Amino acid sequence: MKIIAAYLLSVLGGNSSPSADDVKKILHSVGIEAEDEKIELLLTEVKGKDFAELIASGREKLSSVPSGGGAVAVSAAPAGGAAAAAPAAEAKEEKKVEEKEESDDDMGFSLFD
Repeated sequence: MKIIAAYLLSVLGGNSSPSADDVKKILHSVGIEAEDEKIELLLTEVKGKDFAELIASGREKLSSVPSGGGAVAVSAAPAGGAAAAAPAAEAKEEKKVEEKEESDDDMGFSLFD
């Protein structure tokens, strides 16, 4: 991903067909060691292709990837005394959540940190 990001930064910066040296220069500027084989692979895959078409085909491929939330698993309560203990445990969990929300009003961030 870092190589793709460096390539895209170069394209967005005005270089319509970045070379391996251009990509390496961007990666080195942020302290990342460049991997020549992966850079060459990327450049051979995108050679002669339009940037806008690459983005459009990527969006099309991503549209088929499921991104919905997972279903909630519900288990049956065990018979006996354990069933009575379950509501008490749930009440404790709710109290913890409420206390944490009240104490973390700024979520650990401060304007002057």
